[in-house]
Amino acid sequence: MIRRFRRCGHAPGAISPEDQVVVDQFRAMLTALRNPQPWTPGSARDIAVRVGPFIERAHTRPGDDHGPDMIAVALVHPDTPHASAYLHGRQLGYTGRGWLRCETTSILGFWQPGYAMLTHAAAGLPLPDDIGVEPAHCALYIEARKRDDSLDGFTLLRLGPYTQTRHAQQDYDRLTAALDGRETTLVPGHRVSARFGPFDVSDHQLFADPYEADAVALLDAAVAGVSA
Repeated sequence: MIRRFRRCGHAPGAISPEDQVVVDQFRAMLTALRNPQPWTPGSARDIAVRVGPFIERAHTRPGDDHGPDMIAVALVHPDTPHASAYLHGRQLGYTGRGWLRCETTSILGFWQPGYAMLTHAAAGLPLPDDIGVEPAHCALYIEARKRDDSLDGFTLLRLGPYTQTRHAQQDYDRLTAALDGRETTLVPGHRVSARFGPFDVSDHQLFADPYEADAVALLDAAVAGVSA
């Protein structure tokens, strides 16, 4: 969109204060694009990442365990942390997505205010439902299924979110060992098993936090609740 600068009421060659703000933002955007600040792993600073033809601001998650090619990020409104940005971000779909897997090749560098003009928020557009990245959080589901080879059954326990895959794998191994030989006796008429799955942010209240309690103890409590 081409914006025409308003000179009415000003000296020849002058532009209005409102247009001067736009000019300054445009110059800051060009400076950011021409002089990106290289990103270095392990930094707590926000980064700029490509999302389709746009550039978005993202928080990084320190200690992520996916190596140099993939990190976990959370997309945030460019005006974060202002309250108005949070409200606007909710309207445009910035919140509620949780952590996302981001290829490091899509990182332009550290976030600079000049990138704000290139975001979905600046264009008044919501983030697309599919932004081309997978959720970074994972979960464990302990399910009790009927032993007649049907899919009937129920979820006995949900554990999540796991912020690192290796933590989920450790609990999965412990739960599998605890279920060994007991799969068909814990819940009458059912076979109990554990599986990996994505963490559903919208159903977060249904999950037990695996970092606050022992996974096997949570399983025993869930089984006791069914038997009571």
